[in-house]
Amino acid sequence: MADLQPTSELAAPPALRCVTARALLLGDRIDTGGLERADLVSTSPLAFPAGQSGFVVLYRFGVAVLFGLTPLEEDEIVARVGARVAGAAEQSDDETLVLEIAPESDDRLLANGRLAVKDTSGERLLVVADALAKSVALARDERRVNAVFDTIEPFAAELASKGRPPSGRRAMLELIGQTLLVRHRVSGRVAVDDKPDVLWDRPDLERLYARLEDEYELEARGETLKAKIEVIGETARALTEIIDVDRSVRLEATIIVLILAEIVLSLFQIFILRAH
Repeated sequence: MADLQPTSELAAPPALRCVTARALLLGDRIDTGGLERADLVSTSPLAFPAGQSGFVVLYRFGVAVLFGLTPLEEDEIVARVGARVAGAAEQSDDETLVLEIAPESDDRLLANGRLAVKDTSGERLLVVADALAKSVALARDERRVNAVFDTIEPFAAELASKGRPPSGRRAMLELIGQTLLVRHRVSGRVAVDDKPDVLWDRPDLERLYARLEDEYELEARGETLKAKIEVIGETARALTEIIDVDRSVRLEATIIVLILAEIVLSLFQIFILRAH
């Protein structure tokens, strides 16, 4: 359960009453240890006020969600967090959502793509941040898994057409390494099925999370990703078995050659002895 502290609402310009939320993929992992401060809103994920009237949420799986920050303030936060990022992202993924503050309205997605919210309390922003962070992280994992599928496809096509794996044991081992690496990176890193901890304390925000979950298709994308990871795992096992069989065949062939050589040598020795 997240350790939530009472917070005031995030300020929005009176004329616009809008706040922009931006989720940024920074890398594979963010080390949030030692970033504790007195004004923390949550410790898991780490959330705190920033800038003049902004709000930041950091997720250990490499995503930062920024609310109501100017470009300069965003750059400052990213620079500060950058030193704590492991496996910096090669491709910059982001997800943006504009929040319209409407105290008299229910939390709902609008036809213009914006999200109407009753307020910008820390708890409500944590729910929004959770959905955005998962969407960005899923995009990264989907890209990695699809890259492995692109590598596997020509290999499988050659295996299907020729009935034997492509020559080059090293290439097979590299493919196995890629499949295992992606499976390790993706499996269990982002718990898409887990709801944000804040909902334990604020069950009234369940509907908001459900709407965001539907909007970003988190459940469907998570299931598809799991299915692909299973295929990758099966592929790695199949390739390992092919290598084992190939090694066994070569070993058997070597043994047969040695036996034949021994037989030939014995016959030669017998022939020599009879000749003398």
